[in-house]
Amino acid sequence: MDKLIQVRDVTIGQGKPKICVPIVGRTLEEINVALEKIIENEVDLVEWRVDLFNQVTDISIVIKILEQIKSKLENIPIIFTFRTVNEGGNTSLDLCTYKALYQAVIETNYIDLIDIELFLASSIRDELIDYAKQNNIRVILSNHDFKQTPPKQEIIHRLTLAQEKSADIAKIAVMPKTPADVLVLLDATYIMKEKHAQIPIITMAMGDLGILSRMTGEIFGSSVTFASITESSAPGQMNIKELKEMLDTFSLNKDK
Repeated sequence: MDKLIQVRDVTIGQGKPKICVPIVGRTLEEINVALEKIIENEVDLVEWRVDLFNQVTDISIVIKILEQIKSKLENIPIIFTFRTVNEGGNTSLDLCTYKALYQAVIETNYIDLIDIELFLASSIRDELIDYAKQNNIRVILSNHDFKQTPPKQEIIHRLTLAQEKSADIAKIAVMPKTPADVLVLLDATYIMKEKHAQIPIITMAMGDLGILSRMTGEIFGSSVTFASITESSAPGQMNIKELKEMLDTFSLNKDK
């Protein structure tokens, strides 16, 4: 049996992939519009992509907005993510500010999961992992390759490395250039799930070519998929209504 992660009322790693909707608003007004649409739809998880917020460098404002997000979402689990420019993010932060931001957010207990990049400077990465776990926050260790799809063994290696570094969930997103690249990602996902994974994994191929990977996680082993509700946070993200239909189509158990 796959190891499962329970986050509030959501069991990650069981049945159909859980649907996560990113908040990508640049202003409080845009964030509130997204929140209203999220509340209208049934979603499993919400990710705040804070690197897209235009006041991200003011930690006190970030905390204030996060408190409002938490209040409106009530029991929906929240993932906090600052995606660095190296991995497709929108804003550049020096490592000291990045660390201070993450520590401050962890201390609020307004979030349930935090996304830390696998290849962040190891000293800061490891310190933040420990600090999150001390505060009962689940850690997603992630890697995003916008240039290519690495070889199958390299994808497995990165997911395994995240697991070894005490991730609660290991995540990788890659950029396919051919349909064969999508097959590489799916094959690596399946092998990881069947032979190596001790935690839930999240995998996806980005862009239009990779759409199939966002629908078939239940078959190949990816436990979470991302859908847009206003704007997308990555190339190839589907609208939530379309994605729900596709997840039902590819479900191995229509009752789940």
